[in-house]
Amino acid sequence: MSLYRHVPGKAELIELMRDAVVGELDLAAPDHPEPEDADWRGGLAAWARAHWALHLRHPWFVHTAGSRRLPGPNIMADYDRALRIAEGTGLRASEVVAVVSLVGGFVKTAAQQVHEVLREERESGVSNAPWWRGREELVEYLCPYPALGRLWQAGGFDEPEDPFDFGLARTLDGVELLVRRRRDEKRDVTVPQHHAGRCSVCGAEFDGTHRGRPRDYCSRACRQRAYRQRRSVSADPGGSAKP
Repeated sequence: MSLYRHVPGKAELIELMRDAVVGELDLAAPDHPEPEDADWRGGLAAWARAHWALHLRHPWFVHTAGSRRLPGPNIMADYDRALRIAEGTGLRASEVVAVVSLVGGFVKTAAQQVHEVLREERESGVSNAPWWRGREELVEYLCPYPALGRLWQAGGFDEPEDPFDFGLARTLDGVELLVRRRRDEKRDVTVPQHHAGRCSVCGAEFDGTHRGRPRDYCSRACRQRAYRQRRSVSADPGGSAKP
């Protein structure tokens, strides 16, 4: 209780504890990541794994999270680090923020799931795998569930994928797909769109890459012919060109 001589209450104490725990993380990050060149995927993966290890060391940490927690200096520095790494994607500002929230939310959800399993193991005294092996009789009731039965028989549940590694990789795959899509959009905007058609003078097909009103003429010669024709039409009836 002597702690409360220094803080107003339990909520403030928890905030200080959370900030102190985040201080265990390495907060180093590139000051100016180069868009589309920095190793943003490796950086975000390392950031996620550091937070994963933090949640495993401090089980209470995930249960004290919330959307209206006032962040301390360590938490702010860690968040800023993640944003600087994500800037290397070259995505829009709002998308950079969303990427960090997506990866951080995945880590939080994965930590909640693993701690739920650990809590049940502590309460029952039996680890997860032996507990399910003791329910082998469930196989007899798989007939109404064909997909479940097929995957069970194929060994799909014997050696499950690591939920954190698999989930983190698929999450970053999704971000990488967005990064590629945004690059393609930029490339489509910067590449000039040439008009294809037929020359208005000779009727030949052309791809629109020629200089000088490419939408009308296939060559400089046809452009000059069109110019002479316009000059001829603009001449007076007596044959003398207008000044």
